Amino acid sequence: MPNSPANATPEHWQTDAGSASVAVLTIPGQLARARVFDVDVTLLVDVPSATTNVATKAPSNEPWHELSVEFDGQRQWSRRIPSHSPGQTDGLDYHQRVRLEAEQTLKVRAVVKVKGSRVRQLVVEAREEL
Repeated sequence: MPNSPANATPEHWQTDAGSASVAVLTIPGQLARARVFDVDVTLLVDVPSATTNVATKAPSNEPWHELSVEFDGQRQWSRRIPSHSPGQTDGLDYHQRVRLEAEQTLKVRAVVKVKGSRVRQLVVEAREEL
């Protein structure tokens, strides 16, 4: 059978949104077979050098970054954390294994919010496991 799992080439889908705050990846449905994907979302942010409030000598405007992941419009995961490593980079990663039935599509949407940090790269990737 030409479309049997034994003859299938693993699918790989990826979108690199660069410094944008939203990335969308659509895995199209396939008529012949169910598939299992490892979905990964990677966020990398630039963290500004530490700044201090002159009056209190305390750090001011503590930077943070947040990543939310949706599958077909349903939130799967969301996390907001302080951005560490002043003057360097920090990030968040998300991983989920998902099974798609024959003909089923999947729309993965990643949304980033930041305060004081700057998005360097946002990537959504799906690799099929055979």
